[in-house]
Amino acid sequence: MPPKQELLKEAEASTDPKRAEALYKEILASPNNQHASTEEKEAELRHQEAALVKLGELYRDQNNARGVAEVINLSRSFVSSIAKAKTAKLIRTLLDCFNNIPNSQKIQMDVLHENIEWAKREKRIFLKHSLETRLVGLQLDTQQYKPALALIESLLTELKRLDDKMVLTEVHLLESRVYRGIGNLAKAKAALTSARTAANSIYCPPHLQARLDLQSGILHAEDKDYTTAYSYFYETFENLSTQNDPSALGALKYMLLCKVMLNLPEDVTSLLSIKLASKYAQLRDVESMRAIARAHQKRNLADFEKALKDYQQELSSDTTIRTHLSALYDTLLEQNLLRIVEPYSVVEIEYIAQQVGQGRQAVELKLSQMILDKVFHGVLDQGRGCLLIFEEPEADRTYGAAIDTLEQVGKVVDSLYAKTVKLA
Repeated sequence: MPPKQELLKEAEASTDPKRAEALYKEILASPNNQHASTEEKEAELRHQEAALVKLGELYRDQNNARGVAEVINLSRSFVSSIAKAKTAKLIRTLLDCFNNIPNSQKIQMDVLHENIEWAKREKRIFLKHSLETRLVGLQLDTQQYKPALALIESLLTELKRLDDKMVLTEVHLLESRVYRGIGNLAKAKAALTSARTAANSIYCPPHLQARLDLQSGILHAEDKDYTTAYSYFYETFENLSTQNDPSALGALKYMLLCKVMLNLPEDVTSLLSIKLASKYAQLRDVESMRAIARAHQKRNLADFEKALKDYQQELSSDTTIRTHLSALYDTLLEQNLLRIVEPYSVVEIEYIAQQVGQGRQAVELKLSQMILDKVFHGVLDQGRGCLLIFEEPEADRTYGAAIDTLEQVGKVVDSLYAKTVKLA
């Protein structure tokens, strides 16, 4: 049995991480036998490749982002002796080790920049595209929209020339997400259409199709078209659930959000009883949406605020959910205020604030906004601390009728003038 294989087996069996690390490094440092046969050389390369991956996984389990970065830099000297396709796969596998390490984005971005430069020098074009696509994803996650758009622009130019539809679909999808992040929905929709066009001409893997459907649902939700958004989220959820993908939970939360936004909170319970959703029903993320649905059903602001506070992590970490719940909170507050002020012609602002359980300043601000939006007709009397409510004034049609009469008189005069010209 070759020495490298023995060292690899010993490292895998070792329970001491430091000993295993030393053995993996020994395998990588030991030179290959130049006089060995082709088969033996290939076996040695396989053992070194396995040692690289195992060392990366060891650092990942220790949450050592710097260690993973060192392994990726080590791999560059090793990959020159293996096929280009295998190189790309190896570097991507090692980069995946960062995914489970918290707060490792900065190191990961530095590693990606270094490897992109190396790929340019080595003329490994497809690897460069793959790394740049990953870098755009990281820039999107860290809200660095400007550099992300600049990189997307250069990537799209190269990809269109090469006609690489798969990567083109991914980059257009990322472009759509970036534009949505900066609030440009028109360009976000255009980029998504381009992504779907590219995807239609190739076999689109289920995971990529799910991401396209998810983005479509998010953009429809931004347009307040929650019925269409729900159908896209359902497609995504079904697709990801069959693959046992953990991100299926996010799609389920969006489905529940759509039901709440459509004023159908009672459908939340029945939705969670379907076979695919039942395994997620007891999770905190789902429970948070159930609490929101209950509060909305009761039109209870206090319960709504309690749900937002109790499930802050689950409801505030996602931008989409946070934005729509903020709009829902505003609507709920508006409905509660209207219900309280409806029977009165004059009512104290302090009393309204007590009834809705909000601070006086927040209630005053919301009431002034509602008056400006013509939700109801009234005036805030700051001196007395009261709200004066008026009946909706009837429009005076006298002026409109007078203008119509004058127009008709004008037409009569014109026709009479035309007749006198003919007679003359």
